[in-house]
Amino acid sequence: MTKAGRFAPSPSGELHVGNLRTAILAWLFARSTGRNFLLRVEDLDRARAGAEAEQLRDLAAIGVTWDGAVVRQTDRGDVYAEAISRLAAADLTYECFCTRREIQEAASAPHAPQGAYPGTCRDLDRAELEFKRSTRPAALRLRSAVTEFAVRDVLHGGFTGVVDDFVLRRNDGVAAYNLAVVVDDAAQGIDQVVRGDDLLPSTPRQAYLASLLGLQVPEYAHVPLVVNSDGVRLAKRDGAVTLGDLALRGQSAAGVRDLLLASVGLPGGTLEQALAAFDPVALPREPWVWPGA
Repeated sequence: MTKAGRFAPSPSGELHVGNLRTAILAWLFARSTGRNFLLRVEDLDRARAGAEAEQLRDLAAIGVTWDGAVVRQTDRGDVYAEAISRLAAADLTYECFCTRREIQEAASAPHAPQGAYPGTCRDLDRAELEFKRSTRPAALRLRSAVTEFAVRDVLHGGFTGVVDDFVLRRNDGVAAYNLAVVVDDAAQGIDQVVRGDDLLPSTPRQAYLASLLGLQVPEYAHVPLVVNSDGVRLAKRDGAVTLGDLALRGQSAAGVRDLLLASVGLPGGTLEQALAAFDPVALPREPWVWPGA
């Protein structure tokens, strides 16, 4: 299978300049290493009508190209179900009936790592299980054998993070993000994952799950985010941060592309022209403050 990188937005609205900057970097990483570049729409949750078309339009406007057809997670339920079946057959799953509030309150206990599921439903007996099944639908969690897992990142080096009994399938029957992304990356031959560094803490969970499923763990590169003047991750509330909003102010897509390239030390012009000067080692390691925020 041909090696590939990818960009995988959630169609919850228009892409802002932080998303576009990450897409450019993912494209540069992939093309500079001779990989294909794929586009996957992660639409299992928070999809807004028309958002996918807007996102594809804006990516094309800044020169991001991709190989092959766009893949949508909502078309891949059978693939996720098969992976869950494999884990269940190996006794690596269990039903969980906890509400978010119950988890938050339990996770505050001293013995629970910050942000980790405390294992409340891990060892329910048959009577407890039957009773809880009568009260609410169950999510499905991984029965993890480790509490942490180490990964390597091109920009961050070694990183060890918490691995708990994370959700594989939500209680509405939909595959959870951590499972879907691992299965999709492997199925598409994606061996290079470039994304925002806010996702670095979840990466050990995904790498561990890949190892349980016998799948290749990708090469990771978590890039700095774009932030506002307060140092907070950029969002639509920060004003003119999408191509559509910026166009109303007279700023062209090409101008935005050149500004984003300049933010990582690359010359303006087409992405193909920037590719000749691209060096991952020279990338900034700190967040970039959006000058319009």
